[in-house]
Parts: sequence; C-alpha cells; structure tokens
Amino acid sequence: MFCFQCEQTAKGTGCTQVGVCGKRPDVAALQDLLLHVLKDLSRVAVAGRKAGVTDPEVNAFTVEAAFSTLTNVDFDPERFVALIRKGAALRRALAEKVRAAGGDPGDDAEAVVPAETLEGLVAQGERVGIKADPEIDPDILSLREAVVYGIKGLSAYADHARILGREDDEVYAFVHEALAATLDAERGLDDWLDLVLRTGKTNLRAMELLDEANTGTYGHPVPTRVPLGARKGKAILVSGHDLKDLEEILRQSEGKGIYVYTHGEMLPCHGYPGLKKYPHFYGHYGTAWQNQAKEFPLFPGPIVMTTNCIQRPMESYQDRIFTRGLVGWPGVRHIPDLDFTPVIAKALEMPGFPEDTDKGSVMVGFARNTVLSVADKVVAAVKGKAIRHFFLVAGCDGAKPGRNYYTEFVEKVPADCVVLTLACGKFRFFDKDLGEIGGLPRLMDVGQCNDAYSAIRIAGALADAFGCSVNDLPLSLVLSWYEQKAVAILLTLLYLGIKDIRLGPTLPAFLSPGVLDVLVQRFGIRPITTPEDDLRAILG
Repeated sequence: MFCFQCEQTAKGTGCTQVGVCGKRPDVAALQDLLLHVLKDLSRVAVAGRKAGVTDPEVNAFTVEAAFSTLTNVDFDPERFVALIRKGAALRRALAEKVRAAGGDPGDDAEAVVPAETLEGLVAQGERVGIKADPEIDPDILSLREAVVYGIKGLSAYADHARILGREDDEVYAFVHEALAATLDAERGLDDWLDLVLRTGKTNLRAMELLDEANTGTYGHPVPTRVPLGARKGKAILVSGHDLKDLEEILRQSEGKGIYVYTHGEMLPCHGYPGLKKYPHFYGHYGTAWQNQAKEFPLFPGPIVMTTNCIQRPMESYQDRIFTRGLVGWPGVRHIPDLDFTPVIAKALEMPGFPEDTDKGSVMVGFARNTVLSVADKVVAAVKGKAIRHFFLVAGCDGAKPGRNYYTEFVEKVPADCVVLTLACGKFRFFDKDLGEIGGLPRLMDVGQCNDAYSAIRIAGALADAFGCSVNDLPLSLVLSWYEQKAVAILLTLLYLGIKDIRLGPTLPAFLSPGVLDVLVQRFGIRPITTPEDDLRAILG
C-alpha cells in the first residue's frame, strides 16, 4: 500500500500500512485497480470521440468511479469489486462500438481482465499503484498525481451537477483525455504542467455547472440565521454535500413530527430558498467531519452520510448511520436510491431531543448573488478606507495539528478587514462574532467547498469594479486543504493566475521539490507560517 493523496498522510510522506483515513490495504489496492481500469476505459473513450462515438453511461460511470476513490468516500471492498467489473465491461462494449464506427480502440490484450476473486483483484491492484514504476522521474510522478487528484475532485463536482441535470460533454472529454494521458510514458514536464493547468480550467467549468444546478434548482442562497441548538422532537442529521438527498429527506419526512438538522458542509443549505421553505428544516448540529466520533454518539436520531466525509462509525451509533450515493462502509446500511423510508422509521423509533436548547446561531447565505448585490457598498467602503483588506480564509478542516492557525488568524484579523469563508475549514471560527463594517458583516459564509465558484465570481466582479486584476485587489487567499476537491480548486486558482496563495497546514506530499519550486517561482504559492507573521507580511 502507498497513498499520499490527502493532507493527513502518515508522517507527511505517505500511508504504507493503513490509511490515516481508515482505508485498509485491500481497499487501497482495489482503488488503485479501479483507477487503472478508468484510465484504460478513458483511452478507449478518447478513441471513440475521434470516431464520433460517445456513451453517456461511460461518462457518468467515469466521474462516479473516480469520485468513489476520493478520501473518506467509500471503504467497502465489495462496492469496489462491482465498480471494477462494471468498468471492464463498459470498456469491452465501448471498444466494440468504436471498431464498428471505424475507429481504433487499441489492442484488447492491453485491457484489464478482472481476476475472479477478491484476493486476485487486490493482487492486480498492488501491481498498478503509485509506486508501480520505480524508475519514473519524481517530477513527472508529482505532476501526474496532481492531475489524477485534480480529476478526482473535478469528478465530484461534475457528479453533483449531473445528479441535478447539468452536464457538459467537454468536461467528460477532458476527464477521459487526462486519465488516458497518465498511461503515456512519453510525456515531458512541460506537457504535464500544461495538463495540470487544463485540469484547473476544466474544474472551473465543472464548478460552474454545479453552481447552475444548485441555484437553478433551489434558488440563489440568501442571508439566513441558522440555530445551533435543538428543538424538542424527533430528529434526522444529514451530513456530506448532496442537496438532492437533503431535499428528498425533507420532502419525505414532512408532516411526520421530525426535525431535520445539517452537519458539516450541509450548513450552507439553510440559505437556499428551495430548501429553507420546509418548516421542519430546523438547524445545524456539530462542526466538521473529523469530529464525528464525539458528536454523532450524542445525536438522538439517525444520521445520513450523503457524500465524502465518513469516518469509521463507532459502535454506539453504527446501527443508526446510513450511507447514500457513493459513500460506503462495511456493515453500514446503504440507501441505494432516494427512498429514505428506513431513515424516517429509525427517527420515529428513537427519542429525539427532549427539550428546546439555545446554543446561539450563525449566518449563512453570502454567495455571489448576495455579495454582488451590495458591491457598490463594498467598493465605496474600500475607497473610503473603511475596509482595508479582504481575506478568503477557506478550505478543508482536519484533525492533524496545526489547524488552530486558522482560528488564530481570523481572531487577529484587524477590525477594518473582512473575512470571506467557505468549506468545512470555517468550523474553526464559524461561530465567532466579528461585528460589521458599515452594515456589512465582517465574516461572510460563501458556502460549501462546492461553492468555490461563487468566491471566484465575487473576486472577478470586484476586480472589474476597481479596474484591476484579481492579483491587484486588496484580497489575500489563506487556504487549508485536506482532500482532492481542495486540490482541484487549487489547480483552478493556478489556472486563473492567482498568485501569493498561502496554503496549509502542510504542503501536499505529492509535490516534489522540483514541482514545488516551479509553483513558488511562477505563482508565489507558499506555506503558512504564523498568524502574526503572515498578517504582517500581507498588511505591512
């Protein structure tokens, strides 16, 4: 086993015995084999497009399967066995279609033939992992894996958008091109760097599709105050990122005396008009994904994990946690479709909250439409020197030491500065009252990590208003990363030419010294240091 795709990878170099996330060596090998099958399938898909052949099932499967290998999504070996076999079958069927259209899908002898047993599949996976070629140039390996991880994150966004009916074949075409490229041993460093930036470009389109899907289905988020306490009664907790799952849970539980709470990155969902219309959609419970072990045992109802973020369930709540979509854990009940009857039954069976509690509240709903509706006030406040600087303090949260930096950073941001935030990194400071500047909140929650597109649009609009580039705005990006969606967003920012990004709590282990040097020289990317030193360097 070798895996270094997430920020918490063992010793900052790579997990070799068992994943820090809880991934076992057999699951790691199966994920490696699935990725190899996807690369082979993608090579045929590229040939198919040249012959005028595309397959919607192949497109959907590619992003779903890639998403399933993202950190904290699926830990169930049997689910990966099914995906591997389906990918190989789709490859065979697509190759036949390509040949029939006069194209060349390549030699079938190069195709993966899945072994008959789980042990055999694991052995196959062990032969195609990251370390399969010990002679590969470390900089090539670094850029290749950056593309792979970017594709995983991009696939997550594309899959979310697809679920709500928004797709673009150019996104699928690039995913196939990029995955197929990882099998090309002749590519040079410049080719790989170009592909890294093109991954960022395509991820921008995927995030745009997701933004269109979410806002087109549920309306643009509006500023909304969300209770952090509880209301007496039965309860369901929804975690992850998937808005469609949340909508179905709300619809199916309506009128049954059950209150629905969000957890983790579902918090911003309270700002969507199409979701907040449900009177039993009450409040938010808990904080970020890594605190499940101490928060979930105390929740008096069932828990639904809709996307990535699941950790090993504790015995105290294993009988009342459910997975949905691509999420899986051995022994945890999976909801294969959108019928949440078992979840509702469990909620009615359990005691729920015995009384109302007040634990304060937080504001959400400061996505692009909200912020840009007051752009004139923002510009006037900057020109009048009421606002000195904007900080986007955003990204993933995690359990690894060093993340208190972000709490301290926000606490020490001067009173004439505004903090924008998104993703689960906000839980380091989301309940702090930073006050206002001229009626504008000093802390604005833009949304999920899926809503990074909103932050990009805000920055672009402000740059247009000031007649300058984004890099010339009084704006600094201080980011935390954990998994591959954060990698995809970082690649998008690099594609857009955003410079001087501060990244932490550590730099990615998959970045070789040579590649890191290129990023420093070309984009000014740098590790975080201390809140005091970084603020001093930014503000002078």
